[in-house]
Amino acid sequence: MPDCPRSDHPTTTWRASLRLRFADDAGVTRLVERAHSGPLRVQKPLYPEGPRICHAIVIHPPGGVVGGDCLELDAGAGAGSHAFLTTPGASKWYRANGRVSRQDVRIRAGAGAAFEWMPQETIFFDDANVVLDHDVQLEEGARYIGGEILCFGRRASGESFRRGVIRQRTQVRSAGKLVWWEQGAVDADGISSRFGLHGASVCATLIAVGPPMPATLLASMRAIDPALALSQVKSVCVARYLGDDSEAARGAIFKVWQALRPHLLGCDAPLPRIWNT
Repeated sequence: MPDCPRSDHPTTTWRASLRLRFADDAGVTRLVERAHSGPLRVQKPLYPEGPRICHAIVIHPPGGVVGGDCLELDAGAGAGSHAFLTTPGASKWYRANGRVSRQDVRIRAGAGAAFEWMPQETIFFDDANVVLDHDVQLEEGARYIGGEILCFGRRASGESFRRGVIRQRTQVRSAGKLVWWEQGAVDADGISSRFGLHGASVCATLIAVGPPMPATLLASMRAIDPALALSQVKSVCVARYLGDDSEAARGAIFKVWQALRPHLLGCDAPLPRIWNT
């Protein structure tokens, strides 16, 4: 993961980093390392599902990201542990003001570990200029679920995404092999193009890496919402949503998560309370 560039405006931008390490302790997943710099942190670990799964809520106290801000998250789950990371609410990325904002997420899961990265919505305000980099490394037998819901503009407030650009790169490696790679850029033309978002203002993606889903499970997930597209290639299952309603996208992606989690991770999927607040 590249370091965030030094800001030329230190009094008006934030460089924040958070490092987390989880480890298995006789069947209990513990948060054994927590270090932060700047306004990015987690509070105490939570165990709403029992001791095997450690939940952590990643908090960005300023409440929004402005041009020039840079956020870095480096999280690792040791062999046999199970970590679940989410956010307390929607992330907001404001207009660029001539500067690029950046988020770098790096996730590592040891042998037989499980890692879930399920933040709530990300809202891009008009004229945002953002780079999102997501890198996942899984050791032998590790499993991963990662989701994102991207909202371009604030449709409920009558605000569209007319200027700016969002650049993304996502890669996942399992046992040293590249199993997923995608990159692209979305601007106003890309949103309107039928080869892009075809006029939609909300897109969502969920990537699951682990044992392949049986055909019956894939069929049941495809039936969740007509706006969902689902595909599976070997160990990677990908669900995508395209529409204009962030709540509908949320509901569809979370239902897919609830359907596949028991098969992939061997546990039920009760919705975290923070998702309902």
